[in-house]
Amino acid sequence: MTELLYYDDAYLQEFDAAVTAVDGDRVALDRTAFYPGGGGQLNDEGWLTTDGVYLRVAKVKKEGADVWHWLEGTDGGLPEIAIGQPVHGALDWERRYALMRTHTAMHILCGVVWRDYQASVTGGNMDPGAGRMDFEFVAMSRELVTEIEAKCNAEIAATRPVRDRILPREEAFQIPDLIRTKINLLPAGISEVRTVELVGLDLQADGGTHVRNTSEVGRMRVTDYKSKGAINKRIYIELG
Repeated sequence: MTELLYYDDAYLQEFDAAVTAVDGDRVALDRTAFYPGGGGQLNDEGWLTTDGVYLRVAKVKKEGADVWHWLEGTDGGLPEIAIGQPVHGALDWERRYALMRTHTAMHILCGVVWRDYQASVTGGNMDPGAGRMDFEFVAMSRELVTEIEAKCNAEIAATRPVRDRILPREEAFQIPDLIRTKINLLPAGISEVRTVELVGLDLQADGGTHVRNTSEVGRMRVTDYKSKGAINKRIYIELG
């Protein structure tokens, strides 16, 4: 089982761990700060160091209770790695922090659209510093997205704290509008639900990483919008 350090401290950039399993070019660790991806947020990248050898972490994925790290050697090969071997991990922090800002920006966008237009989310995706989100809108116009952009930037300027909590499933699902997606994607077997709250704006079930305050997001710009169906409209954003 891998201890998920990114939930204890999303700002943790380096950590020490031990190898618990080896499978070809990937290793599982007893603890990790690498986010394995999910909820539209990409997995982290970075480096593991062991016995003085730097290994690039190119992919991370959670499988059951373990988080696996795919490794690339600097010369194309990998050293022999043993179970129990100590490693030092370091995130590509610039990339991770951009994803944290972007993920928080998506919550701001979702919160504004739900609060003011009662539009459900039908899909979304993000890259470092940019993202898109689909909503149940019958019609969309340049005037509307300009209005949404201004409201989002007002929420960023409001310096709202961002908080996360772990709740029992029964308690979490008593919160109105906890699930903003059109389809509830939480598996039935999950007994605890992690919630992320932008205080005063948005509260959702979410498993990703976020900044501590909306002010860290920076300027948000709506770069485009498209119709993806009769009641499905897509909004594209970028961060300054």
